[in-house]
Amino acid sequence: MTHPYASLTPDTVLDAIESTGLRADGRMLALNSYENRVYQVWLDEAPTVVAKFYRPERWPDAAILEEHIYTTELAAREIPVVPPMAVAGRTLFEHAGFRFAVYPRQGGRVPELSDPATLEWLGRFIGRIHAVGALQPFAHRPSLDIEGFGVEPRAWLLEHDWLPPELRSVWEGVSAQALDGVRRCFERAGDYPAIRLHGDCHMGNVLWTDDGPHFVDFDDSRMGPAVQDLWMLLSGDRPARVRQLADVLAGYEDFMDFDPRQLHLIEALRTLRLIHYSAWIARRWDDPAFPAAFPWFDSPRYWEERILELREQIALMDEEPLWPA
Repeated sequence: MTHPYASLTPDTVLDAIESTGLRADGRMLALNSYENRVYQVWLDEAPTVVAKFYRPERWPDAAILEEHIYTTELAAREIPVVPPMAVAGRTLFEHAGFRFAVYPRQGGRVPELSDPATLEWLGRFIGRIHAVGALQPFAHRPSLDIEGFGVEPRAWLLEHDWLPPELRSVWEGVSAQALDGVRRCFERAGDYPAIRLHGDCHMGNVLWTDDGPHFVDFDDSRMGPAVQDLWMLLSGDRPARVRQLADVLAGYEDFMDFDPRQLHLIEALRTLRLIHYSAWIARRWDDPAFPAAFPWFDSPRYWEERILELREQIALMDEEPLWPA
């Protein structure tokens, strides 16, 4: 067993927690996470915590600490995020070759995105996150751009022969055409300010309680256009997405101006995510969690569906962008 988490046993997790000075009572529960390993851990005479063990070699320490600083900065301004706990002045720890952080456990449910008030509420808090994110840039985290999320992962997939032979040339051509469409969208959007983002603001990373939302897992936080944290809140047919966008922006613009030219980027960002996602799974295939979670990944049917998706995206990127009603 040579995958990155081969030696992360339950005993190692509990020993790591105790190395910080916290006392685990022996109970733990693996939570749903693939990029990192995340565990709920019960403590003696203290609230339950969540421990995140970072994937080895993914981020340098400086980039992880930037994420911690950013979420701590947001929490200090009473924005509902979940920053790591500081123990003896530290938020990043190491044990048995694994770097990890400890978080207070925060429960919640998936937001009800059919409710306009919920969308406006989410938009308001994302606007507050972005208002802080715009104050200064990251120094150690990358930007969301065409090269890193499209060109490089596409080349990697082709170089490592992940495409079924009978579909390789088709996917190669369609993905190249899709990236041409992405470039046109970015040209139409023009220059935009890159700000610190959540980066992966899908509904799995937003938990709702009776007091409203809180945002978790800033692990993919990076520099990029504001609309990256908005478009994943939209779903359904075009009229539904137009209504949702209007609700989100109604809250967002209470705290942060939004340049409507960035709406040209929505389908381009979706296209980049599709290409990047396939490369992400392929790059993690030596981790047993990935073949177990994505057993259909190396089948021809998977790539046929991706070709169809990219063709649909090519058409969508040439349509008029969404404009709020």
